[in-house]
Amino acid sequence: MPSLSALLLGLSLLLSGAGPEPVADAGLVSPAAEPVERPVSPAGIDGGSTGVAVEVRPLESWVRTPQVRYPIAARLGLYVLYVIVLLIVVYTVRHYLFTYNRLFGRQRHPYVPIDEADWPRLTILVPCHNEEKVVHHILDALLQVDYPRDRMLVIPVNDRSTDGTRAILDAYAARYPELFRPLHRTGGLPGKAAALKEAIEGLRDDVLLVFDADYIPGRDLIKRLAAPFLDPEVGAVMGRVVPLNTPRNLLTRLLDMERSAGYQVDQQARMNLGVIAQYGGTVGGVRVSALRQVGGWREDSLTEDTDITLRLVLGGWKIAYSNRYECYEEVPETWPVRIRQIMRWARGHTDAAMRYLPDLWRTPGLSLRERFDGSLLLGTYLMSPLLLSGWVLALFLFYLGANPFAGIIAVLAVASYGTIGNFAAFFEIAAAVRLDGNRGRIALLPMILGGFIVSMVSTSRAVVRQLVFSREPLQWDKTQRYRRSVASDPSRIPVREPDRAPLAVPASMDATAGAIPGVVPASLDAAEALPSLGRNDSAPAPAAGHAVSKRRSNHEPAEGS
Repeated sequence: MPSLSALLLGLSLLLSGAGPEPVADAGLVSPAAEPVERPVSPAGIDGGSTGVAVEVRPLESWVRTPQVRYPIAARLGLYVLYVIVLLIVVYTVRHYLFTYNRLFGRQRHPYVPIDEADWPRLTILVPCHNEEKVVHHILDALLQVDYPRDRMLVIPVNDRSTDGTRAILDAYAARYPELFRPLHRTGGLPGKAAALKEAIEGLRDDVLLVFDADYIPGRDLIKRLAAPFLDPEVGAVMGRVVPLNTPRNLLTRLLDMERSAGYQVDQQARMNLGVIAQYGGTVGGVRVSALRQVGGWREDSLTEDTDITLRLVLGGWKIAYSNRYECYEEVPETWPVRIRQIMRWARGHTDAAMRYLPDLWRTPGLSLRERFDGSLLLGTYLMSPLLLSGWVLALFLFYLGANPFAGIIAVLAVASYGTIGNFAAFFEIAAAVRLDGNRGRIALLPMILGGFIVSMVSTSRAVVRQLVFSREPLQWDKTQRYRRSVASDPSRIPVREPDRAPLAVPASMDATAGAIPGVVPASLDAAEALPSLGRNDSAPAPAAGHAVSKRRSNHEPAEGS
C-alpha cells in the first residue's frame, strides 16, 4: 500500500516544479569526474569536418541538491521526525507481536473450564440515560441467564432520563421485585462514572458486573464473568464485545472488523503475554473491595474503564480477559455518531495517560513488560496527532531544503509511515477476521484506510483539546441508539414462573416484528443467534444453551494453561 506521506511529498514536488535551484557548494561533493563527448569544429580543417573533443565536468554539477535554509531549525526538525518514526516502529512491532502470538502462540483461558462452583453473590449494574429503545432487550436477556436467582440482583441506574426509560424500569421492577431494583438519579454530576459511583454506595455484594443498556448477554455469560472472581487476585474481568448490527452499512462492517482486531487479537494477546488486559467498562466486572481500595470510580472521567484499569493495576490487582465471554452491542451507524464516540474516548484516554503514566513507572511490583506495554496502551491516542505532525514536519523540512529521505533513515521513514506501518494494523485486522471465520470480509480491508484517516483527524482534535483545555468541564456525548422504541406496557414484559422452561418471545423482542435485523430474541441463547449477528456468516449455529466453555472455533490456536 503506498505511503500517504510519500504521496503528500510527491504532490509538493509536483507543485514546486523542478525543485530548489542547485548550488555549487551544496555539500554532496564527489572527487570523481565524468568525461562528456560533444561535437566541435576544429580550427584549420578544410571542409568544416567535425571532430570530437572531450570536456571533463565535475559529477556534482549533474546533481540538483538543495541549499539548506535555517540549518539549526532543519536539524532540530529532523531529530523530532526521527523520534516520531521510532515511535511508529515500536507500535508496528507491537502489532506484529500481538498478531503472531494470537495466530501461533499458546492461548491462556484459565477460567473457562469452570462450569460448577459455589457461585458468589453479585450485583449487575445497567447504566441508562434515555434508553427506552434498547433497555427492555437487556432486561429480557437477564431474565434468561442460568445464574442462581437468589444470588443475583440487577440495578438499572436511570441517570435523569427524559424519555420512557423510567416507566420501563419501574414496570420490570413491579413484575420482578426480587430481581430488579431500579435506581433513579435526579442530581449529581452527569455521566456513566458518576452514576456507577452512586449505585455502589452501600452495596454489600463483592462482585459487580456492568452492562451498557444496549448490550445483550447470553444465558451463560454471567457465570463466565463470575468465574474469574473465584481467584482472589483478580480485581476485574472483561469479556468480548460483538456488534449485532453489522449488516446495516459499510461503517458498521468496518467497525465490526475493528472490534474483532481489538478483542480477538489485542486483548487475548495481552492475556497470553502477561501484560495489562484492559477492563472495557461493559461486558465485565469489578471486585467491589478492590474498587473501594483504589478509591472507586472518578466522577469526572469520560472513560471510566481506562481509568479504573490503571488504578487496579497500580493497586496490585490482576485483570482477566477471555475471548470466549461474548456479548452483543450496537455500533454507530453514522459517521457523526462515530466521530463523537471516538473523540470522547480519546479525551478520556489522554486524561488517564496524563494522570497515571508517571505512576506506572514508579509503582513497585510491576514487571518491565507490564510497564512498557501499559505505556503504549496509554499512548495509543497520542499517536494520532504525532502522525499528523510527522507528515507536516516532513513537508516543512523539504521546503527548508533538508532531505529526510537520505540514507538508511529514508528507508525507515518511508516504511514506517506507509507500507509496513499501516500493514501491521491491517494484518492484525485480517488475522482477527480470519479467526472469526469471516474470510470474505477481508475484501473490505482497503476501506479501513478511509476510516483510519477520519479517526486520526478526529482523535487528534480531541487529544489537543484535552491537552490544552484539560480543566474545561467534561461533556458526556451519549451514543445514539437505532432500535425501534417500544411502549412501556407491562403486558409486554415476559412472565416467567419459577423453575419453568425459557420464556416465550415477547413482542418487543420478536425479530419478525421488525425490531432490528439480527437482534437476539429473549427465548434464545445469544450464541444460538450467532450467524445472524454477522460474526461467522458461514459457520453453523451452536446448539441452544451450549456453554461458552464448550464452544471452540475451528480456527483458534491450541489452548494452553
